[in-house]
Amino acid sequence: MGKSPAIFEQLELHNVARVFEDREQAGHVLAAMIRDRHPQPMMLLAIPSGGVPVAATIARDLGWPLDVAVTSKITTPWNSEAGYGAIAFDDTLRLNEALIERFGLSHEDIDTGIARTREKVQRRVSRLRRDRRPLALSGKPAMLVDDGLASGFTLQVAIEAVRNLGASSLYVAVPTGHAESVRRIAGEVDGLYCANMREGYRYAVADAYRHWSDVSEDEVMAELEAVWCGAACPSE
Repeated sequence: MGKSPAIFEQLELHNVARVFEDREQAGHVLAAMIRDRHPQPMMLLAIPSGGVPVAATIARDLGWPLDVAVTSKITTPWNSEAGYGAIAFDDTLRLNEALIERFGLSHEDIDTGIARTREKVQRRVSRLRRDRRPLALSGKPAMLVDDGLASGFTLQVAIEAVRNLGASSLYVAVPTGHAESVRRIAGEVDGLYCANMREGYRYAVADAYRHWSDVSEDEVMAELEAVWCGAACPSE
């Protein structure tokens, strides 16, 4: 038999809602969980937008390097929240055939959605990473970070993209996650940190936070630059 997926959670937070003040506080909680198990640094790869403030906090707390793994779901023409696939920064593509059939999407709808999402991902890569060198992860450990794990479809695409870069080991860290998705995703990586696992049909990432709002690209850039610049940044 194969080994069981390595899942690290805080049992006292299991099935509890509103456990984090905000994404920053959630990042502190994850950093504390990670610190003792991983004394050696690994590359933190934040999934924009919500994963960036979480990962930036972990980077500051642990002194680990930070970058972004831009990934975006492909959404239906009528609902920007309903996704049927995802594309990663290296053009890795996954489609959910069951949802495509359920939504009744035509080939034209799908092609248009893929093209639109591919353009969005490349625009965000260009803006968020600017003149930074391409990700070089061959033979190096990495950890993907997001602000929550619902279906896990987008995260699966990010995992595949990072694996394509030859990372020696790959971990995932999320403050909150649906228990079923956490167990499934954990089987695809070397370990998964999730402080707040919750069961049940009605799961929403936002329900783990007392203060929740969308994170703009300007806020993402500010978080990244604060970590990348560090002490070298001039004070205003």
